[in-house]
Amino acid sequence: MNEKAINDILEEVVRNVIDQLGGKTPNASACEKTSDVIPVELSGRHVHLSEDDAKALFGGPLTLTRELSQPGQFLCKERVRLIGPKGVMDNVAVLGPSRSHSQVEISKTDARILGINAPVRQSGDVAGTPGIILASEMNIVGLEEGVIVAARHIHMSPEDAKKMCVSDNEKVSVRLESERPVILEDVVVRVNDAFNLSMHIDPDEGNSAGWDKSVSGKILSKGWRS
Repeated sequence: MNEKAINDILEEVVRNVIDQLGGKTPNASACEKTSDVIPVELSGRHVHLSEDDAKALFGGPLTLTRELSQPGQFLCKERVRLIGPKGVMDNVAVLGPSRSHSQVEISKTDARILGINAPVRQSGDVAGTPGIILASEMNIVGLEEGVIVAARHIHMSPEDAKKMCVSDNEKVSVRLESERPVILEDVVVRVNDAFNLSMHIDPDEGNSAGWDKSVSGKILSKGWRS
């Protein structure tokens, strides 16, 4: 078979594929170039408490003060003191509702002040992490583990994930559109029916990008490399 015959066959195959797709040329990366804007929120140091630890520290259940952007999550009236080997942090926010295990989320800067070598983990992944002492005006609770630097992440619904062509627990790169634009890699995608679209970063990351409430993010093409 000569070269012209081979080319004629290939052209026929391509035409058939285009016809099956309704006349559109296939583009496998089309959904990866989405222009959807993701709101970016700053997540400061905070604590999630178990019911037992909340009762020990405050004598009862947590008190809702303000709803947060994610449905069912709220800022509590109660505050705690973090006591580490080298430092103390007062008036630390408590977020509800109660969880099965207490967890403390801080930044790398906070970790240095407290004297704790906190690893970067997804929320809830606290096995083998350092402990800390929590204090209130009523009592003191010691955690054997539970201190992490929360991995940067995006909350989204299944509809958002489908539109952006990403999946639960996938890691993506996101460009922050700010006064000092930066690209953050290894951003964890979290997909759940109950989630509203938003990206969470900690104060260290926010400061590096000049974060304010107007800052948004865009997922980069999966073929992007630094």
